[in-house]
Amino acid sequence: MGANHDHHHGPGHSHAPADFGRAFAIGTALNLGFVIVEGGAGFLTDSMALLADAGHNLSDVLGLLIAWAGAELSKRPPTRRFTYGLRGSSILAALFNAILLLVAVGMIAWEALGRFADPPHVSGTTVMIVAGIGIVINTATALLFVSGRKGDMNIRGAFLHMAADAAVSAGVVIGGGLILWTGDAWIDPVVSLLIVAVILWSTWSLLRDSVTMALQAVPPGVDIDLVETTLAKLPGVERIHDLHIWPMSTTETALTAHLVMPEGHPGDTFLAELQHKLAHDFGIDHTTVQIELANGAECRVHGKGNV
Repeated sequence: MGANHDHHHGPGHSHAPADFGRAFAIGTALNLGFVIVEGGAGFLTDSMALLADAGHNLSDVLGLLIAWAGAELSKRPPTRRFTYGLRGSSILAALFNAILLLVAVGMIAWEALGRFADPPHVSGTTVMIVAGIGIVINTATALLFVSGRKGDMNIRGAFLHMAADAAVSAGVVIGGGLILWTGDAWIDPVVSLLIVAVILWSTWSLLRDSVTMALQAVPPGVDIDLVETTLAKLPGVERIHDLHIWPMSTTETALTAHLVMPEGHPGDTFLAELQHKLAHDFGIDHTTVQIELANGAECRVHGKGNV
């Protein structure tokens, strides 16, 4: 039974993961340095808001490292055991990132709630200065990933972490200003809980998408009904069955389907054009199609074609 496998992409529709190694390295170094500065300031001023933000930033440093590892592992070539390579590691990295953020949220919320009973005095000026530095660093880091946020969920996770951090740091600056203005110590733990809310909001979509990808659900950007209709309208196709679409990584999608074609195999040109159309119109990179006769029990010499 003949087989042909091709991964040609239409113009402008390559889905290979971009190389963000330099962005990860710069972002990790910047944020790790800031965590040390902000954590130290938080201990010196006894500010829960600063410590909460530092803890969040530390989780983001770990998140960047996880995302970086996932991106690098996904480039590994296939082996006899891992026939798709380690592309799926980028999905696991996104999932670990979401879980890590939720753990950080729980720790911050627990400490903040405990401080309402006896909130310590906090230096609003120090809080504002340190958090202001955080806005600059987090915004700069987010910009390193802005170009890849739409094409790769792993990169999107890194971008969301940094963008949320910039917003959180802005909230801490506002909290520091309110402490200076009013002198109320309870503002600090309140700001911490607001940070928790922001993190939860930014993490939910990442957690949802990474879980569905890990379960091999149809990627959000692919309309399976439209794909099925497109296949059913192909010349010579009587019906289709066993249609499966799943993510191989955070940037690549695979498809398998059985096409019932009573007149038999339509030829390699048909398969090549079908693969090109699925890649161009739906971003499906790896397509495997089996051609069957009407009763599904027979198969000509070239009755199976793999694209």
